[in-house]
Amino acid sequence: MVMHRSPLGLLALLLLASAPISTRAADCGSTASPKLDWQECSKKNLMLQGSDLEGANLFSTDFSLTDLSGGNFKSANLEKATLVRASLEGSHAEGANFAKVEAYRASFANIAAEGASFAGAELQRANFGGARLSGASFEKAELGRADFDKAVLTGVKFSFANLSRADLSNATFGGPATFERAFMFLTRIEGLDLSAAAGLEQAQIDLACGDASTKLPSGLSTPATWPCPAEHE
Repeated sequence: MVMHRSPLGLLALLLLASAPISTRAADCGSTASPKLDWQECSKKNLMLQGSDLEGANLFSTDFSLTDLSGGNFKSANLEKATLVRASLEGSHAEGANFAKVEAYRASFANIAAEGASFAGAELQRANFGGARLSGASFEKAELGRADFDKAVLTGVKFSFANLSRADLSNATFGGPATFERAFMFLTRIEGLDLSAAAGLEQAQIDLACGDASTKLPSGLSTPATWPCPAEHE
């Protein structure tokens, strides 16, 4: 008796035969390596300095208190990762996705993160001292008391960000940055050249802390309340 396969059965066999052989995604116990998958893994309180995690999937990974300094996070996806008190100091993270991370008191000092996204991130009291952040996005980020000492912020987007008490005073703006609707209560902008900044309005400037050397965009004026008194925590 001749057996006839249904058209659907033949199609299924053809699809199986043509499907590429896939490798299993790396699990939470795998060693750090490029393009691994540590999604939603717990990597808390570890010493992972110098790890090469370029292109890795670190979505919602918990790195609380972990030392990731000197690592490679180029093009990695860290969206919704927990980086509370973690250190990425001196790391490379060009084009990385830090959107919606929770990174209270995290250190991004001296990080190279040009073109990275920190959109919607929780970055209160984070340290960005010496960071290279040209073209990065901090749109809708929480940056209360964040420190940008000597950071390069050319082309950075701070639209709708909360910059309350953040310190930008020693940062470098080699070109335009965007501050549309940013909340700038006591934001330190002393000595900055913001003449090319986009989206700044007088109400924001009136809340911020500048001085006689702060350069503002055309049409905005120096508030009579400047300079602000030194702040003591």
